[in-house]
Amino acid sequence: MAFSQLVSKIGLVSSFTMLSRVAGLVRDMMTSAMLGTSVWNSAFIIAFTLPNLFRRLLGEGALTAALMPNLSDELETNGRDAVHRLVNKTLSWLILICATLIVLAWLGFAMLSHSSVSEKWVIAANLGKVVFPYILLICVAAVFAAVLNLFARFGIPALTAVWLNVSMVVALGIGGWWLAGDIESRTYWLCGGAMVGGALQMVVPAVALLKEGWRPEFDLGVSPKLREVALLTVPGIFGAAVFQINIIVSRGLAFYVSDAAASLLYYANRLVELPVGVFAIAISTVIFPALSQAIAANRMSAFAETYKRGILLCLLFALPSAVGLAVLAPEIIDLLFQRGLFSEEDTASTIPLVVVFAIGMPFYSFVSVETRAFFSLKDTQTPVRVAALAFVVNIALSLALMKRFGAVGLAIASNFAAIAQAVLLHLALRRKNLDTRLRELLADSARIAIAAALMGVGVWFGRSLFVVWFGDGLGALLATVGGLILVGSGLYFAVIHFSGLKWRALLR
Repeated sequence: MAFSQLVSKIGLVSSFTMLSRVAGLVRDMMTSAMLGTSVWNSAFIIAFTLPNLFRRLLGEGALTAALMPNLSDELETNGRDAVHRLVNKTLSWLILICATLIVLAWLGFAMLSHSSVSEKWVIAANLGKVVFPYILLICVAAVFAAVLNLFARFGIPALTAVWLNVSMVVALGIGGWWLAGDIESRTYWLCGGAMVGGALQMVVPAVALLKEGWRPEFDLGVSPKLREVALLTVPGIFGAAVFQINIIVSRGLAFYVSDAAASLLYYANRLVELPVGVFAIAISTVIFPALSQAIAANRMSAFAETYKRGILLCLLFALPSAVGLAVLAPEIIDLLFQRGLFSEEDTASTIPLVVVFAIGMPFYSFVSVETRAFFSLKDTQTPVRVAALAFVVNIALSLALMKRFGAVGLAIASNFAAIAQAVLLHLALRRKNLDTRLRELLADSARIAIAAALMGVGVWFGRSLFVVWFGDGLGALLATVGGLILVGSGLYFAVIHFSGLKWRALLR
């Protein structure tokens, strides 16, 4: 597939991911208003982190990374029927493993509920009993999404998170707003919405895959390709485990800092995830099959070219997004979250977290592309080792900074870990002798940085003018934020155009 075709697919995935992220922001706006930064909100975040951990371990992370190159091999050599057979074997074992984990988790939650821990951990355990079965739904959905991506059906997989977010919004709107009498009931309605959303995430791509000729079959037989998937998945699980344990430990430390810290970190991180998800994740999702197919066909120059263009595209969108988010953090947080139980004080506490996370945004984007490059090479061990080092950096800095700086110290530690991970992954990839050096991108990177800086200055000075023009109130705030985003985007791309960046060549 030509890179111009990949770009069109990236645009499609970005559009659908934007829809998903907007739905996610609506969900976050409702939860912030109805749950605030209460212990119930923080407990839900902790509880829902656990099934998402196993989603990364068994679904969207390690397994998908191991499965995609082998599916590419099967499609290249034996056609779609072989792909379908491998999918059925993988799904059969995955369902068995997930069911076992659900039973073990329920036993663990029951023990925690009856132990002598503080009440907030008991609340988290009780919520975990409700939402942990989400792992079965989302892990199966992740396999379906991987196969659809292989068949260049990127739209439906990109929409999977929409079903989750919409279901949670409906659950909060109907149950939390009209029927629930207290914050506890609202939280359980939110859990129910998550489970309904997980079911939709699984069913919708399954229907699309059925239209591609796949037929489900429970098959616990072991083939050579399944063994290879398993052997690649095991080290990938450790890498994903390091990443997810990193998140859990950070949120646990935040929960230790204060009842509100976990919620504040979550909302700040969600604002950063919007542009990262729309651009970086879309780019890495689309180029992953292209990288895998280039390796399967032994086209190493195509692999290197796709990788470098992916990195530059990430920088093209991540850097201005980071600058804009940092400059407009007060207005964006006020617009999205400051209502109901989310107070002005909570907004003030979230602003520095958003600024810190925004600084690390380009590096989060690079890591997404770099890990896909290793997975396409069937090297899941290097990302594991690098993730382990990043984990050590994060925990060491978190413990050193949290007492003095609180949640901001945890955000700073997370950024340094992301920077270390991005640098180490790229250096490791260079040792593969695949011509992935980025020196030729330096000039274009400098043009992007200058354009982003000028955009930031323009938005900074434009804020006071827009406030005078539009005045106060929610509508005025919406007009200010929307207007500054449009002005900033126009200024950025104008500077990009006149700087000499050959963006048309980048998209070919």
